[in-house]
Amino acid sequence: MHVHRIKSGPFELQLPWSAAHARPRPTMSRENEKNDSEKGDIVHEENKAPVDDVPNLSPLPAFGTPERVAMERSLVRKLDYRLLPTIFIIYIMNYIDRNGITTARLKGLEQDLGLSDLQYSVVLSALFASYCPFQVPSNMAHIELHYPVRDQLIHPSRVVVNPPRRRPSWYIGFCVIGWGLTSLLTGVTKNYGGILACRIFIGLPEAAFYPGSAYLLSRWYTKKELAFRSAILYSGLLISNAFGALMAAGILSGMEGVRGIRAWRWLFYIEGAITITIGLFTLWLLPDYPYNTRWITGEERRLAQARLAEDAGEADRDNASDTPLQGLKMAVMDPLVWVFAIMNCAQLLGLSFINFFPTLAATLGFDTTISLLLAAPPWLLSCIVCCVNAWHADKTGERFWHFTFWWWGIILGFIISLSTNNTGARYFSMFLMAAGYGVFPMVAVWVANVMPRPPAKRAAAIGIINGIGNLGNLMGSYTWKAEWGPEYHPSMGISLGCLVLSTIMIYGIKRHLMRLNKILDSDERAAMDGADVLRVKEAASLEGITFEQAMENRKGFRYIY
Repeated sequence: MHVHRIKSGPFELQLPWSAAHARPRPTMSRENEKNDSEKGDIVHEENKAPVDDVPNLSPLPAFGTPERVAMERSLVRKLDYRLLPTIFIIYIMNYIDRNGITTARLKGLEQDLGLSDLQYSVVLSALFASYCPFQVPSNMAHIELHYPVRDQLIHPSRVVVNPPRRRPSWYIGFCVIGWGLTSLLTGVTKNYGGILACRIFIGLPEAAFYPGSAYLLSRWYTKKELAFRSAILYSGLLISNAFGALMAAGILSGMEGVRGIRAWRWLFYIEGAITITIGLFTLWLLPDYPYNTRWITGEERRLAQARLAEDAGEADRDNASDTPLQGLKMAVMDPLVWVFAIMNCAQLLGLSFINFFPTLAATLGFDTTISLLLAAPPWLLSCIVCCVNAWHADKTGERFWHFTFWWWGIILGFIISLSTNNTGARYFSMFLMAAGYGVFPMVAVWVANVMPRPPAKRAAAIGIINGIGNLGNLMGSYTWKAEWGPEYHPSMGISLGCLVLSTIMIYGIKRHLMRLNKILDSDERAAMDGADVLRVKEAASLEGITFEQAMENRKGFRYIY
């Protein structure tokens, strides 16, 4: 195969002949070549099949110019108005359906199905037996195969020829319908075996939603936009704890005995039917990827891809070699993925009180309806904290303190509950606990920030970290034992210790990323280690700049911590 060498300062890249001749390249002066040669050369070998020729395109307006700002604002507004409300509403129903069993418990579910305390704990945790392991293969299903670059760039308004069969709108939409149907069927169960089967099967489609949505957001938003948008997604979960409690209070108090059916069964029927309806609308509302979304066309399609290319110095796409299995292998071999996964597991074990929040509210000494109403306000505060914290994290580009400050608030809440039985103090501690839960979405955001390319690795990493992390929820199902109530001092002690461990681990992550940035600052060649020639080349074409300029942009990448 013929190859062509391109010299750019200290960088020499060996490209396939067709890729090297996609556009004329300006040459360096002999004097500059001589000076730069003293720094040493880095040779990027590309032994894969040559990329399709990428045509010259007119440059997009320069970054930061009024024209560019207006174009990006218009695109982001279109996404915000359609994508964010959809995933927000889906996540509300996701947790309402998942935690319906905890509210149904207050109106006789255990007695009607003849469940012991141990069986109830098994039923509660059975969801995670399918939810945790299925997240990795589910997220790998989002990884698209190699697609023809040339046709998409020449015809930005046209869907690519032979596009990859990856449509998140369909995949997520049908999964929403699937868990809504399973939730509805939970209402007809008659015994322990029936409800156990429903809990296992509901975990399969639910596993697709949160990690899949986090990955989908990372395919549209830059690192300075992603945290706040992920917080909007996650605030759906937080609102669901408030709204779900209010909905459950209304159903459980007003539907008892209607048509001879227990109120807790009506709870599953109504919530499941609502979810199925939302799932049908999701098929049309959600976007796919920037290159194949039906309602993003023309220059907006090119701009959507160029924005992400600027963000990391490479186009946000997988090459022919970046298969789902290769992405999984890269993620598994990265020690940072496992540090994040263990930290996330410890964090979620520390936050496992969420699955027992109605029970904690009931320990305040009020009846069922009042307890459910009291459970709502802390989650409204948590929603506000989640969005404000993420917005500030986007503005500052900081991550560590946006986790630990709120974790320490939860620890303070545990200490208050451990030290007093006063009703007012315990209720105040519930606000601190709920507020701290709002930092969880920052995990997937941070992973996407520090593992931006290739998308195949990013998708697998998010799945692994979230899947292993949810083992903390599984263990948490056995941490809040009924015999430890109503004070639950051992449960809070375990959770407190896990949050201390999470703090130590996240500090280690911060120090590691600081060290990597120092290496990038001191040696510009280090910034090119692992750079993919084909993705850099496509980034240049999307922006309408030279390959050499794209290489310079690539050197500006830094990790955020």
